[in-house]
Amino acid sequence: MNKPKNHILVIFGASGDLTYRKLVPAVFDLHHQKLLPKHFAILGLGRTQLENKEFRTKMEKGIKEFALHKTDNTEILNDFLDKLFYYSFDTKSAAEYKGFKEHLLQLDQSCGTEQNFIYYLATPPSMYEIIPAHLSAQDLGNENHGFKRLIVEKPFGYDLKTAKKLNKSLLHNFEEEQIYRIDHYLGKETVQNLLVTRFANGIFEPLWNRNYIHHVEITSSESIGVGNRGGYYEGSGAMRDMVQNHLLLLAGLVAMEPPALIDSTSIRNEIAKVFHSLRPIKEEDVAKQVVRGQYIASKIKGKDVKGYRDETGVDPNSRTETFVAMKLFIDNWRWADVPFYIRTGKMLPTRVTEIVIHFKATPHHLFAKDENIVKQHNQLVIRIQPDEGLLLKFGMKVPGAGFKAQNVNMDFHYSELAETYVPSAYERLLLDCMLGDSTLYHRGDAVEAAWKFVDPIFNAWEHDSSIKVHGYPAGSWGPDVSDDLITEKDITWRYPCKNLSDDGNYCEL
Repeated sequence: MNKPKNHILVIFGASGDLTYRKLVPAVFDLHHQKLLPKHFAILGLGRTQLENKEFRTKMEKGIKEFALHKTDNTEILNDFLDKLFYYSFDTKSAAEYKGFKEHLLQLDQSCGTEQNFIYYLATPPSMYEIIPAHLSAQDLGNENHGFKRLIVEKPFGYDLKTAKKLNKSLLHNFEEEQIYRIDHYLGKETVQNLLVTRFANGIFEPLWNRNYIHHVEITSSESIGVGNRGGYYEGSGAMRDMVQNHLLLLAGLVAMEPPALIDSTSIRNEIAKVFHSLRPIKEEDVAKQVVRGQYIASKIKGKDVKGYRDETGVDPNSRTETFVAMKLFIDNWRWADVPFYIRTGKMLPTRVTEIVIHFKATPHHLFAKDENIVKQHNQLVIRIQPDEGLLLKFGMKVPGAGFKAQNVNMDFHYSELAETYVPSAYERLLLDCMLGDSTLYHRGDAVEAAWKFVDPIFNAWEHDSSIKVHGYPAGSWGPDVSDDLITEKDITWRYPCKNLSDDGNYCEL
């Protein structure tokens, strides 16, 4: 594998939880595999006053707890910790960036990193416009000497208007090719495997269209509530937190056309085309096509569980959704009139993310007397998490007299690849940015297209008080009315278990 060029990873907000739990442990995993360049450093930035030694001690704890490579080799660990530095300053103050620039260039000279810098904004979204503007004012985005890249965490805006404003601001200070909008979902191995499953197998791609697929179902459920994030979640909700980015992205990967090349531009072009092909949901149709819910107090395994409105930081009269289910269509040649059903929620029975391709039934039921086989369509289940893998459901004859049929499973699990190391999402995405590969990062036009699709839903929720927020007991699969989105006879949502193995035989929640 190619190694990145020498560079410094500059982390804004380095004293925060993201750096401690995800970023530094992921970079250490790269170091452990000898994937970092010879000359490399991490410069942590923040208002918290820390010396280099204090910063390294804190990050060492994070590495030992969260890195995938557990090492007792103190030489490897210490060699990495020596590459960590910290500089304290007020990132909001334009006047303090001159001193930061001087410190950065001195570190660059001492480390031999050739003025190649990656700026990671591990900060609140309110800083996404401020920091790039101050960097640009100090000419720290100029690529005349070395590359300069900017990694921005989600959310990329709060709605279409703010997303456009953010993109305009970012593009005023950096080029699109320099901007890496990170979504950890794209770093998951099973998400990337969608491309291989579709485009490397002759048995799937010919069937991947309206002629053979009845509908597509995408589920991302969590078995926990908002916890101590109630204040944040009140301003977000399931639509902004999950649907607008993660789940529409999964739909884009399922629905995209084969790219001309497996490269950043070609793949991102095809995903953007899908987003632009989404059939708009008119405000007057929102109540028919979108269901929102909010978990209420219940008992789970004999224990009392409080409702969303009782969580810390939540308005007692909140109408923020913790569950969303919707029916959408992609108006292009491949997917005309094929419904895509999407749902996500908190306090559901289990934590699972999966894509289910429901194939059409055979045109003539030779075994029509067997209701089991008539009702069950062939399914391809692509499990993102947990128990990552693929599951194919199809009919087989039961041994014995007659032609009694039943559904059987054929599955593959990543856990079976015992010799294979599966990198964390941040590890993969950080390495790609270091290599200058933006394939697994969002592009500005696609982000805006996704917001354009969900904006009418927000407008309807805001202005039409008759659209209900349906309560659902914590531990259930959401409001019963979400079943009404699927109008076809004998077809319902799939209710997945934590286990993909032996699906249908037992269910682990």
